[in-house]
Amino acid sequence: MTSADHRNEERLPGRPKIIFMGTPDFAVPCLRSLMEYGHEVVAVVTQPDRPKGRGRKVAASPVKRVATDYRLEVLQPERSWDPQFCEKVGRKGPDILIVVAFGQILRKELLDIPRWGAINIHASLLPKYRGAAPIHWAILNNEAKTGLTVMRMNQGLDTGPILLQEEVAIGQDETAGQLHERLAGHSGDFLLRTLKGLEAGRLKEKPQDHSGATYAPKIDRQMSLIAWDQTAHKVSAVIRALDPWPGALTTLEGREIKLFSPRVLEEERLDTSPGKVARRVESALEVETGRGVLEIREFQIPGKKRLGADDFLRGFPVEEGMVFGR
Repeated sequence: MTSADHRNEERLPGRPKIIFMGTPDFAVPCLRSLMEYGHEVVAVVTQPDRPKGRGRKVAASPVKRVATDYRLEVLQPERSWDPQFCEKVGRKGPDILIVVAFGQILRKELLDIPRWGAINIHASLLPKYRGAAPIHWAILNNEAKTGLTVMRMNQGLDTGPILLQEEVAIGQDETAGQLHERLAGHSGDFLLRTLKGLEAGRLKEKPQDHSGATYAPKIDRQMSLIAWDQTAHKVSAVIRALDPWPGALTTLEGREIKLFSPRVLEEERLDTSPGKVARRVESALEVETGRGVLEIREFQIPGKKRLGADDFLRGFPVEEGMVFGR
């Protein structure tokens, strides 16, 4: 057994010196929980400021903004394995690294620095949905449940042993954005329970079953185009998984339209014409798929405001019998 293995068996000390690593909104509740509970965060590591939005103005990450509010030291390495950065982290003398959606693969040079090791909170029930977009892929695949996993980090992609998991049911019509908010809302308390368990020696590592691993690669715009010949459940899943970004896309009369807020009306109907607008009802359009019928309640012309069906249809008339995707 290596010295690192011996270190990994030790309890986390009370009031550990923490370096927190995270970047997007999803990581913010964990950082806030650490600070509000009184944990000692000796530094926050986040991605460098990047250009964002239409104006491409350079903006700080959500985690940096919160860390600044708490007057914490912020480190922003271009590469987390840079020797100078690792040396700076080492001088902080951390007991543990806590990583939540940081956005870079961490190498051994960094993982070996903290006395106890490093943990990561991942938004799935590992080993399912390893990778960058676990929330989107759980919706895309019409999963009934997902959750949060905290694992001890190693050099693999979400392959480390599991310390704690919490299962969360996925709502029938839930979007990726809504699920993201719910899981983020759970994550702060989940992290605090993890740290208490590690300090008390109650949490034991459980190796992942790598044979059951699935992967959740990044979502990109190439996935946006709706294939209307799929089932109503699948089309609904695509629309919900890409809400709010990048938005599921279709065409009508040569113009692009993003669709949101779907609901499956008929699951097994086969006498359909994929993409056909079957009916306009109050505040929605009913659209046929390869099998079944969907109700669509929100629409958006790319670059314009997202609107409910009534407001959208006043400026973009859609008649029964028109066909999306042509």
